[in-house]
Amino acid sequence: MIRGLLFDLDGTLTHTDALHYQVWQSLLADSGVDLDPVTYRQQFSGRCNEAILAQFYPHLSPAERVTFGAAKEARFRQLAAGRLQPLAGLVELLALACQRQWRLALVTNAPRENAHFMLDELGLRPAFEVVILGEELPAGKPDPLPYCLALEKLGLMSAEALAFEDSPTGIRSALGAGVQTVGLATTHRPADLAALGATPVITDFTDTELAGLLELKGKT
Repeated sequence: MIRGLLFDLDGTLTHTDALHYQVWQSLLADSGVDLDPVTYRQQFSGRCNEAILAQFYPHLSPAERVTFGAAKEARFRQLAAGRLQPLAGLVELLALACQRQWRLALVTNAPRENAHFMLDELGLRPAFEVVILGEELPAGKPDPLPYCLALEKLGLMSAEALAFEDSPTGIRSALGAGVQTVGLATTHRPADLAALGATPVITDFTDTELAGLLELKGKT
């Protein structure tokens, strides 16, 4: 029986990939690298900045990577201000969760300042009693640790929760923690998410397949 819902942030609560892609493309162009959409989807989407910067800027010191990442995210927030909207059906799903007294957690690789900024822009910060930030843990997604910690803080068993993720990184993390994971096909192809084990795969939170799953598991 469902007792909690665990949500990713970017690409799951709201569309942000186009903005992140725009920022990364501009930054890499300054270094003579042409970032294409396929490379972005495969090697940037859902990953921690630390891992991205270690791969694409190996010459930077750890301190320089922190500074670089902070500047990147500041540029993202500047672009995103006033432009973020909840994914279709999200507000209604959160209202249902409140009605059924389901526990809610946010599990993200986004930096703290981004997570708070985006939740405030969406008006959703009060909805989540637990916020897990992968970048502040010994291991972020795709490691299962962020989801394991969310379950621990909510006092839930893995079978009592559903996770919502849009990226392979996030799906691997949630499934690795034993949580059934619903794939949001906002940033990756539905077939790719399904192949990783996401079930069902939906376009947004209005999908009738999700409604059927919530009704079934909410009353079992």
